[in-house]
Amino acid sequence: MRGAVMDKRAFALGGGLGLLWGFINAVVFGVAVTLIFGTSATLTGGAAALAGLAATLVWMLLDGKGAVSAFDKRRLAISVLTFAIVLSLATFFSPLGFALGDRPLGALLTLAALGGATVAAVACCFGQAGWRGLRRYKFELVLIRTLKGFGFVFFSAIVVFPFYAMLMTSFKKQSELLANPLDYSINLSQGFAELFSSYIELFMDFNFGRFILISALVSVITVLLTLAASIPGAYAIARLRFPGRTAFSRSILLIYMVPAIVLVIPLYAVFSQLGLRDSLLGLVIVYPATTIPVALYMLQGYFRGLPAELEEAGLMDGCTRLGVIWRITMPLSLPAIASVALYVFMIAWNEFLFAFMFLDSPENFTLSRGVVSLNSSEVPRQHLMAGAVIVTVPVLVIFLWFERFLVTGLTAGSVKG
Repeated sequence: MRGAVMDKRAFALGGGLGLLWGFINAVVFGVAVTLIFGTSATLTGGAAALAGLAATLVWMLLDGKGAVSAFDKRRLAISVLTFAIVLSLATFFSPLGFALGDRPLGALLTLAALGGATVAAVACCFGQAGWRGLRRYKFELVLIRTLKGFGFVFFSAIVVFPFYAMLMTSFKKQSELLANPLDYSINLSQGFAELFSSYIELFMDFNFGRFILISALVSVITVLLTLAASIPGAYAIARLRFPGRTAFSRSILLIYMVPAIVLVIPLYAVFSQLGLRDSLLGLVIVYPATTIPVALYMLQGYFRGLPAELEEAGLMDGCTRLGVIWRITMPLSLPAIASVALYVFMIAWNEFLFAFMFLDSPENFTLSRGVVSLNSSEVPRQHLMAGAVIVTVPVLVIFLWFERFLVTGLTAGSVKG
């Protein structure tokens, strides 16, 4: 009897999850279909929730062992079919806000993806524990997974949808934007030159190639100067004993208590008197000054976690303190150094306030300053979006390339031979 009660609770919980994820996926897919096809898709949340309930119950009933896998082809196909039928009936065969006959292939693919996503989300919430014998611990675990899944979908949508709108707008023509500013579909049948015309014009007419080179140069120099100062400084805080070490370690981040807008005014006056305004040298001075404190804070905590015995062994073998840093500490700290370098590069690459205040000549503009120069009534909106894409993509590529270094080198050099 107790097992039957537990199964009833499991089915009630599964039904509730089906209702929840059916509604959430209806909202997400409605926005996605509208952006991709350029046609308003009004997915009814209540009907999708009802379809999610039916699909989840069918998925659970098709297996008597309480298995959680949503990728059993038979179970998944029947559950998705149930979802599509219930949603179509509940919306009078207009599940996407328009008749199925208008765009049959797109509508069927959307229904299949929506149903599959709902069943898969419920399966992920149950996890490997299954849905048989639902006790308190398992119930709480399902709730935690549900909250994590909702947070993942919510914050992913906040990031992905604006980036998609920005990317698709950069491929548009001025006439298309004026005709329907909310249409984010693109015509892939047009040629390469027409599709990327905004990017071509940015490099040909707005000198964006120079902006990229300047930003890359300033960012790389900032990274090198920051690491050159922060690595020995963080090592000194972590390993050496000197008066005021504790106070200095705790006050490293005090500079971030002062807003940048407060610093930029006196710096503007000083740099104007020294002749450093409207020059890249001014940025190369300011950027490391703002990134070294956070680099010191990040690295000194990592250095404290390294085994001091390895460094003592190096000193006994005849290495100098700098030799120990170069041959032992830095190889062991490659993940932390890579993280700091990436963080500093992103700060320098995206920084706008100091570049906006100090740079006046277009030949000295960084990329962020150059993008802002496009924000005028004389420049089409697709050019501004293309410039924003150019600013964003390099950072994404560099992050993906650096990611494999963040988990390597943790014990490099700690074992001899």
